[in-house]
Amino acid sequence: MVAVQAAIPSPPQHTWYLGPLPIRAYALAILAGIAVAIWITTKRWVARGGVADDVLDIAFWAVPFGIVGGRLYHVFSTPDPYWGPGGDPVRALYVWEGGLGIWGAVALGGVGAYIGCRRKGVRLSSFADALAPGLLVAQAVGRLGNWFNQELFGAPTTLPWGLRIDPQYLPVDPATGAAYAEGTLFHPTFLYEMIWNLAAAAFLVWLDRRYRLGHGRVFWAYVALYTLGRVWIEMLRIDTAEHVLGLRLNVWTSIIVGLGALIAFYVIGRRYPGREDGVELPGRTRRAHAGEQHTTQHTDDAGAEAAADGRQDTELDTTSTAHAGAAAGAPGRDDGRDNGSGPHRADADAAGPDQGPADRA
Repeated sequence: MVAVQAAIPSPPQHTWYLGPLPIRAYALAILAGIAVAIWITTKRWVARGGVADDVLDIAFWAVPFGIVGGRLYHVFSTPDPYWGPGGDPVRALYVWEGGLGIWGAVALGGVGAYIGCRRKGVRLSSFADALAPGLLVAQAVGRLGNWFNQELFGAPTTLPWGLRIDPQYLPVDPATGAAYAEGTLFHPTFLYEMIWNLAAAAFLVWLDRRYRLGHGRVFWAYVALYTLGRVWIEMLRIDTAEHVLGLRLNVWTSIIVGLGALIAFYVIGRRYPGREDGVELPGRTRRAHAGEQHTTQHTDDAGAEAAADGRQDTELDTTSTAHAGAAAGAPGRDDGRDNGSGPHRADADAAGPDQGPADRA
């Protein structure tokens, strides 16, 4: 009997064609991650007092900036495939082949989010706090694209959850200078990061509910948690990367950024221990959403019309009462003149001196 080694298989295909149009798993994973992040962020944004449509408006700026920033970071942190010997600079534009550096995406995506927040008149820190858990979930979903592309996996392993890689994607073994042997299993770093990110997202939601964090502290907690996991996951990877003092550039980036996030989390917590009141920028009056304007205007118009109708009805009732009284008084005076006595005359006499002369005349 031949023993079958337990392993995680790699998908046999990463691109499908709809006529001449290629449908790539990597792009689908990124788009799915963005959609999930927007959904989660919208729920959290509304709970913090924001308007749901703000999230889409801000994402309109943040997502394109983030994709460009992520690609730029990847290209400059892993330059050999593009600028090294035998590299092709044009491939730097091939985003669908994989390669979006998270720190470039967060940095430049933050610029886009800042523009969107300023246009909406809301705080960037409040939006970042609402976004943080959804961003982790989006990163987890996006890692499925690496699995389909059979890229960014870790070193060889004999663990039962090792990842099986097709022969055409096997990397070069630095010890031999040749490709790894077929059947070699590798650490599924995509899976490690997915699990880490989802667990960190759940922890952030709990932390935010428990301590009512604000002023950007949820976001800085996200950065600290993500970098903590990224350090040990990055050190398992064997793909091409720049090294500084014996460590991969992304490891140094994670250490530095993570320490900065911890400092920011502590300092902001000392200055602003609670959550901010509202999501609007201080000193700015938000432009109401078009639907709110329409509803408010409709309500105001309806209230004004109702008040006007009430005044008209009151005036009409008063006028009718006056007319009725005048009409009721007229027959009494006629009867008084005709008879000179009786109930109507008595009523006229009882009315007082103002009405007496008129009757006598």
